[in-house]
Amino acid sequence: MLVLLYPLLAHVAAVRADHQLAALALGDVLLVLLLDGLLAGRLRPLLLLLLAVPGLLLLSRSTLAMLPLLVMPAILLATVALGFARTLRAGRTPLIASIIEVLEGEDAAKLPAPLHRYARGLTRAWAVLLGSLALVNLALALCAVPGGVLASLGIDPPVTVSNTQWSWFANGFNYGIVALFFVAEFIYRRRCFPERDHGFRHFATRLVRMGPAFWRRALH
Repeated sequence: MLVLLYPLLAHVAAVRADHQLAALALGDVLLVLLLDGLLAGRLRPLLLLLLAVPGLLLLSRSTLAMLPLLVMPAILLATVALGFARTLRAGRTPLIASIIEVLEGEDAAKLPAPLHRYARGLTRAWAVLLGSLALVNLALALCAVPGGVLASLGIDPPVTVSNTQWSWFANGFNYGIVALFFVAEFIYRRRCFPERDHGFRHFATRLVRMGPAFWRRALH
């Protein structure tokens, strides 16, 4: 629910130029990142959250409140893209192969050669897609007016976009592009490997159940 709440908060904050909602959206991201540790009763996430609250309150009263909100999508996308790319290094298991290992209980090192090549290629494709989206989001954050990176530095952007235009891409099209790629890849994969097709609902449900702990380990 916190993940779904973020794009709504960010969009309304951008459309209304509401600094308080911008700070609240950033707080939502922070809470998502710290949630597992908080639920586990660990001290460090709690301290980080307590330290962040005064900063978010100050940010909500600042004219720079929109700036971190504008660059957040680029940062998050770049982080995940690098996580995918790191698993392609020598000696690492491609992330998609790790997902197959968890979903199907099959040792990633013993996957059939065609499937292993496909897993490596798909891991690379996700890294390229997410990295490209990160660059587009960074460009939009640089050119957004008011409150964008260049405008905040007193530099007139060569091309300008409104905060509303930025938000429709960052909080709408980003997710649509990723979802479209996800579905298109599933359709293509079931044609290439029909023996491993258990249906989209089964696949999506098991993927969600893997939980954030898997993604933290795999992307590290």
